[in-house]
Amino acid sequence: MKSKSKRDQATGEVTFEHSMHRLEEIVDRLERGEVSLDESLKLFEEGMEISRSCLNKLSAAETRLKSLSKDMNGKFTIIDVEQEE
Repeated sequence: MKSKSKRDQATGEVTFEHSMHRLEEIVDRLERGEVSLDESLKLFEEGMEISRSCLNKLSAAETRLKSLSKDMNGKFTIIDVEQEE
């Protein structure tokens, strides 16, 4: 049985999935309104940091979805995977 790791084994960074899970926990706690103002601010700041990290990871993933392709004239161009569909 594989253990779920919070960190990517290749990079040592917290995984996107774990970050999203933590963000959901933060939103849930804030929506319930059961935390103090100080704790709410700390949770909000943590959530914003996680959100930025997730956006950066999504942007990096999008970049990786682009590949080089040779056109009919033999020139290499970057083709976005979404454009091929």
